[in-house]
Amino acid sequence: MPTYVATGRDSTGRSRRERVTAANPSEARNLVKDRGVFIQDLKEERGFSLDFQEIQTSMTSVTVKDKAIFSRQFAALVNAGVALVRGLGVLGEECPNPKLKRALEEINSDVQQGTSLSESMRKHPGCFDNLYVSLVQAGEVGGVLDEVLNRLAKLLEDLNRLQNQIKSAMAYPVVVSILATVIFVAMTVFLLPTFAEIFEQFDAELPLFTRIMLQISKFLRQPLNWVLMVAAFVGAGFAYRRYYATPAGKRTMDRFFLKMPLFGDLVQKTATARFCRTFGALSRSGVPILTSMEIVRDTAGNQVISDAIDDARSEIQTGGMISLALQQHRVFPVMAIQMISIGEETGELDQMLMKVADFYEDEVEQAVKALTSIMEPLMIIVLGAMVGSILISMYLPMFKIMEIVQ
Repeated sequence: MPTYVATGRDSTGRSRRERVTAANPSEARNLVKDRGVFIQDLKEERGFSLDFQEIQTSMTSVTVKDKAIFSRQFAALVNAGVALVRGLGVLGEECPNPKLKRALEEINSDVQQGTSLSESMRKHPGCFDNLYVSLVQAGEVGGVLDEVLNRLAKLLEDLNRLQNQIKSAMAYPVVVSILATVIFVAMTVFLLPTFAEIFEQFDAELPLFTRIMLQISKFLRQPLNWVLMVAAFVGAGFAYRRYYATPAGKRTMDRFFLKMPLFGDLVQKTATARFCRTFGALSRSGVPILTSMEIVRDTAGNQVISDAIDDARSEIQTGGMISLALQQHRVFPVMAIQMISIGEETGELDQMLMKVADFYEDEVEQAVKALTSIMEPLMIIVLGAMVGSILISMYLPMFKIMEIVQ
């Protein structure tokens, strides 16, 4: 059984630290309580050896889809009048994700000890981010937890659909690029040298293009060159990650992503839909507008857009309008700004945000289809050019060989 370490205070107010062996966190808390300790924190003690379940849990990530399914199921249980503790226990037992399962078990234990659901979730940022916790907290305060959970489920399902649309747009060019590279390398390394030996027997001067391709083939057949290329690729990736981790680098690259040909429009529309959907859900659930702007800023996914949202938040603090502040940065579409402005003027900002989100989610879907239709012929041309370059380099010398033979 695992060992737990509890920190807290005894009846006299002195700090205490206790180690107990128990089957689960709930049993550990009861054992510590029996020793007269009021628990402030309880953690499982980790040794140097990890069992398979612990390794699996540490390597597992909680996806948007996992949280959406949990939210929908939890909302149904709460709406049916099931107690929080019992609902968390049921969902924890049936949860297929090991990381989320362990988090639910610990949250259930905290709730049993009197901690609020939102505060318990806040201890597990890897499963429940600030957006999720803030909405749950608003639902607890307003007594509408089931409604908020349903909104969360809808929000997460919409975000998951957006992610899937982006992935589907990227899947085709990535697969074709990998296929084209494998075919090009295979033909260059294995097929072209065979023809080169034939060309040498005729002692004919090879065309320039053929000589270039033979040099590429010679380069690719050297194992050391492959090591150097892999090292250069890894080094470039590491340098990019380091640069992107800096505020200036992140801002520069995110601005470039917004202006990229073909993909820039898709990035902008996706960010607009995410911003409006998240901000609208927070506002509709009763989260204060400044807190909502702060949460949306941190979940924007693009530093340039985060800067625009942060400036809008500052404008609100001084009595300004969100739409005017967002308009200054020119990172959101003009139509979205105008609709947000109308929502502010009519006092129906949350409804207008949802309408904008619906519109731009449809726009993203259409943009993905358009991008895919454009990428298909482009990738076919690239694939044909790579394979064709090999064939041309092989057939060009044949004309000279035929002249020598004649």
